[in-house]
Amino acid sequence: MTLSRDAFKHIKNEEVYHADGSFDADKAKQIYYNMMAYHHYPIVPRLKGEEFWAVDFGLGKFTEVGMAGIFWVNSLEGNYFGHEIYLLPGQMIPEHSHTRTDQAGPKMEAWQVRHGSVRIYSTGEPTPGVADHIPPLHRDIAVARMERELLPGEVGTLNQAGHMHWMLGGPEGGIVTEYATYHDGNGLRFTHPKVSL
Repeated sequence: MTLSRDAFKHIKNEEVYHADGSFDADKAKQIYYNMMAYHHYPIVPRLKGEEFWAVDFGLGKFTEVGMAGIFWVNSLEGNYFGHEIYLLPGQMIPEHSHTRTDQAGPKMEAWQVRHGSVRIYSTGEPTPGVADHIPPLHRDIAVARMERELLPGEVGTLNQAGHMHWMLGGPEGGIVTEYATYHDGNGLRFTHPKVSL
């Protein structure tokens, strides 16, 4: 897919789905590569392999709810996790929490913006006007409504392990490094009942 450097800002939802409606993860990855190039973010060999993934969370609304990511490290023994998150402009990671599992405690997280910007949402006193920023698919169900914008170099933290939270890409998208305790996918809980991975 050949795109102009800022084409990732203007993607239409139907561009990342096959004729049968199934999600085209390879096409989605190309869009994220274009965003990386726009931000002069190095596309290292691991990002061209199977460890780099893109999802639409099974909702069929990729430009509204979706992400790409790579787990740089996830150590159960050391209880640490390093993750890069990639969000297109206006794209949301659906609201979720990380509960205790047989292997790990509830996950604690912090996020540092590398390029672009994001808005992070956590539980607490709702930010005035926050509903205007919540994508329609989640507007009626999102619990975490305390909002904070993060710009390059800024760090935000989850206010308490196990609490609901979500993230929204800014106008230039967002490339975010996550620092966290061990990630056990079995502890992942989404607010939206139709989300799937």
